[in-house]
Amino acid sequence: MDLYAYQEEVVERALQGENIIIWLPTGGGKTRAAVYVAKRHLQTTPQAKVVVLVNKVHLVDQHYSKEFKPHLGRDYTLVPVSGDTEQKDFFGKVVEDSDVVICTAQILYNAMINTEETKHVELSDITLLIIDECHHTHKESPYNKIMRCYVEKKLKKEQRLPQILGLTASPGTGGANILERAVEHVLQICANLDSAIVSTKKYNPELKKNVPRPIKSFDIVEKRLQDPFGEHLKWMMQLIHDFMNLPPDVTLRECGTQEYEADVVTLRKRGVEEDNRLLSQCAYHLRKYNDALLINDTLQMMDAYCSLEEFYNTMSNRAIDGTDIFLLGLFQENQLELKRFAKDSHFENPKMAKLESILLKQFCPGVQSRGILFSKTRKSIHCLNNWVLSNGALKEAGIKAAILTGAGNGITYMTQHEQADTIRNFRQGTVNLLISTSVAEEGLDIPECNLVVRYGLLTNEIAQQQASGRARAKNSQYSVVAQAGGREQHREIKNEHLEELTRIAIDKVQGMTPHEFRVKITKLQREAIISWRVAESQKAEKRSRHIASSVQLLCQNCFQSVALGSDIKLVDGAHYVNVNPEFKRKYKVGGQVMLTRSFEDWEPGQTIICNNGNCNQQWGFEMKYKDTALLPNLAIKHFALETPEGRRTVKKWKDISFTVEDFSFEEYCQFHFPDLFD
Repeated sequence: MDLYAYQEEVVERALQGENIIIWLPTGGGKTRAAVYVAKRHLQTTPQAKVVVLVNKVHLVDQHYSKEFKPHLGRDYTLVPVSGDTEQKDFFGKVVEDSDVVICTAQILYNAMINTEETKHVELSDITLLIIDECHHTHKESPYNKIMRCYVEKKLKKEQRLPQILGLTASPGTGGANILERAVEHVLQICANLDSAIVSTKKYNPELKKNVPRPIKSFDIVEKRLQDPFGEHLKWMMQLIHDFMNLPPDVTLRECGTQEYEADVVTLRKRGVEEDNRLLSQCAYHLRKYNDALLINDTLQMMDAYCSLEEFYNTMSNRAIDGTDIFLLGLFQENQLELKRFAKDSHFENPKMAKLESILLKQFCPGVQSRGILFSKTRKSIHCLNNWVLSNGALKEAGIKAAILTGAGNGITYMTQHEQADTIRNFRQGTVNLLISTSVAEEGLDIPECNLVVRYGLLTNEIAQQQASGRARAKNSQYSVVAQAGGREQHREIKNEHLEELTRIAIDKVQGMTPHEFRVKITKLQREAIISWRVAESQKAEKRSRHIASSVQLLCQNCFQSVALGSDIKLVDGAHYVNVNPEFKRKYKVGGQVMLTRSFEDWEPGQTIICNNGNCNQQWGFEMKYKDTALLPNLAIKHFALETPEGRRTVKKWKDISFTVEDFSFEEYCQFHFPDLFD
């Protein structure tokens, strides 16, 4: 198994058993270097056990089939495990019986905290832990939860901890703009991974020769001279501002920006908490108008119009009071005018014409091109895909597009199998343009890719480097489509400076003496563990601030009280269900929930919807537990909490201020089937 000289240089310390982060650019062969270390480790370590962690589901199969299996499969037992595979249900046994396991970090973390023998895994069971895209080892990421357990054991001087091998193309600066802070960030990543960071020093020319950077271009478009569609939306938003009587202490920033979105999200929360439905509903609708403005700035006018039309179609049967009637009426009265503007090609978004010319330039007849078009949201990539499919010139150029989004549930998500099929088709060339969210930025290995376009994106320097690294073919193109003097152009230039700042910061860290480096990261590790314990203590205190029976759950749309905190129980540490039989009177059921994967003890039923008049607010769905219990599974973001200290809203159950008891299946059966227990 041959390595380039620069790869041999970066694995040298790992082969001696040290904890190391390998820093090489995308396409530099980090994974191949990791396979080499794993092979040597398996050959030289008694009872060796290698676990490879990835942060994206599709990378499980890529690492298994393209790298680890070809080089290790003949001599060792390798198993890929993801959420779609049955092995996750007896993961402890899989680790015990295998030499190499490749899985998502969440699966390993779940196994570490699971007490069932066939599912449980200890860090001491592993001898080498390889962490791909290890710059994600921070805050509450699964990587950092695993490494926090590691660091705690290390500080207690516990023996039998695995060797760590991290892989990254960019640790980034952590948002820092000055060198001192960037150095602190790199040191923190090293502390979190208990590893030193290595890169090639002697063989940089060879690295640059083997990993050519794509040719970068800013494809700049001038601002629209006229935008009657956008101006009409802003006029309608002003009418809503006037109608809602904005509180005197509120100043909303410019419409059509992320800042305005943040303002109206805060305003809606305030409306709910102050029992002001006028304020909360107007803010909710203003966010939809702002979404349409953002779409209008990036995509076609009809995409923006359709997003509003879809929203108001769902609201047409949900009018509760005069606020709803005004908001619905405003859209209906202006609907034809908006549609007329949206259909007028004279005012179309110039970014779309620029994107078309970039694609046509690269995908000429007879030229074998393969490209990735990155955009921000799942909604935008579906719109771009529809545009490509309906564009005659792009069809004639031989563009065969497909979308790639994150795995999950819902119509805009993809199943893991759909992801794998799409990536396979792209590799084989039956698809030659991938239209993707950030899911394809990291790790996706397509050597033939010769075009990357970043379209309507504001991201950090890590995402920029990762995206540009997808263009791996010789003389490949990296295009940034941006408005002249716009935020995307400014951000891209800033990211270039931050990329250089990252390099200088890593040089500084690598220049420290081993003693100085070890002292600094041990200090950071102790501080991180103390901070985490304090945060956990504060969370526990927060969760016991109120007695569960003193908290009411209110529908966030109609403000009707529908449940008490004491009605809520926690199923399997994941599902918050209402066990009060009277709760059934508060909701009606909608369509069947379809999930893309099956679960061990439960299956989804129908959606549940508020039954108060025309409210029709979605609350969650019924789940059938152990083939017996039909339980309403609630999403807390659709409710407000009336506490003894006032009303508040939370996005996630972990942020509530009362303790939820575990669900008892036995108690449930005793209550609902008493005859069986006589």
